[in-house]
Amino acid sequence: MNNWPEGWSDGNRGGGYGHGSAGAQPDGARVMRQVRRGPAAPGGGQSAPPYGVPSQQPYDDGHGQDGYDSGYNTGQVYGGGGGQGRGGDMYEPRPAPNWRRRIKWTAITVVTVFVVTTVATYFWADSKLNREVDLSKVIERPEAGEGTNYLIVGSDSRAGMSAEEKKKLHTGSAEGKRTDSMMILHTGDNGPTLISLPRDSDVEIPTFVGSESGKTYPGTGRHTKLNAAYAEDGPELLVRTVEFNTGLHIDHYVEIGFAGFANIVDAVGGVEIEIPKGGIKDSKSGADLAEGKQTLNGEEALAFVRTRYALAGSDLDRTKNQQKFLAALANQAATPSTVLNPFKLYPTMSAGLDTLIVDKDMGLFDLASMFWAMKGVTGGEGKSMNMPISGSSGGNLVWDKAKVKTLVEQLNNDEKVTVSGN
Repeated sequence: MNNWPEGWSDGNRGGGYGHGSAGAQPDGARVMRQVRRGPAAPGGGQSAPPYGVPSQQPYDDGHGQDGYDSGYNTGQVYGGGGGQGRGGDMYEPRPAPNWRRRIKWTAITVVTVFVVTTVATYFWADSKLNREVDLSKVIERPEAGEGTNYLIVGSDSRAGMSAEEKKKLHTGSAEGKRTDSMMILHTGDNGPTLISLPRDSDVEIPTFVGSESGKTYPGTGRHTKLNAAYAEDGPELLVRTVEFNTGLHIDHYVEIGFAGFANIVDAVGGVEIEIPKGGIKDSKSGADLAEGKQTLNGEEALAFVRTRYALAGSDLDRTKNQQKFLAALANQAATPSTVLNPFKLYPTMSAGLDTLIVDKDMGLFDLASMFWAMKGVTGGEGKSMNMPISGSSGGNLVWDKAKVKTLVEQLNNDEKVTVSGN
């Protein structure tokens, strides 16, 4: 029975290869089966395949195509158009990087990190401020003038110091604390003015309310040294006494002890200062400094600002050294080498904030303003002076009342200070 399609016979096969032809001639080359392409024959039928080619059923890929193209006819066996062979580039070229977009997102990232770090630093520093002084307890205060007035106090507090540290810093072991230095810093539109108040200044203790007891202590006209006011009832009475004897309103209070002062100096890497001719040698403060410009560490700096017995002008000369050094310290703390170096900035801030005692209304911006003003004094933008002195009485230094009155008027009006001190 002939199973080949109609019109085909065994003869059409030509004794094909592989079918056991017994002819003497070798089998002819087998014709490669071709894939039918193109439309079906009219009438819905299928035209007969070319001679010698068996029919191939169309391949339906499920998408309405009635033919399957394996790619052999066009050479597209491995994919990729345009006649590219196996060795051709099979991928689209990589687009050029969008540098504008990269720069934009890098800038956004840097700004975000900066803002987050700044905010975090602010809250960290703000939380470390010791707001212990309540100026609302001060009574009968003078009216506030133009600008801002800070009362800056260096105390001889030894709180938290070990016996070894007391010995090293020559502080002694006296209990309690007293003021070792007092200054008024005025900031305004005419530059900063730094005024030292000698601790031996003769002042009247006015009526005041006890900071702890809340009891009112009437004034009796009693005169004493200024530092005695602090020893009697602390910062609140000191502020009350300064305001009563000057008529100047104190806006903020800042205090630092021995250990804190030395730690700040060490944190900034020391402070350069000019030691006067002949040098300074004082067994009580521990100062042993040669003349000339040199960088003092914390221990040497504390000895320098505490020395008075080795100075010709005693307490008046000491206040001048204190002004000079504090201004130099503020200048060093504000240099780029400190501000832009987190390994110096954070230890410096920590050393200062841990030991500073301020009033309850003091903010970080107020504190920063104070340090920038101190720096301005060093840079020649302001004026530094002692409170004008007219003489002494019973070992106390008496202020020149006329000059003090003029000075206070100029400060209250935020005018340029023309008064000179001792």
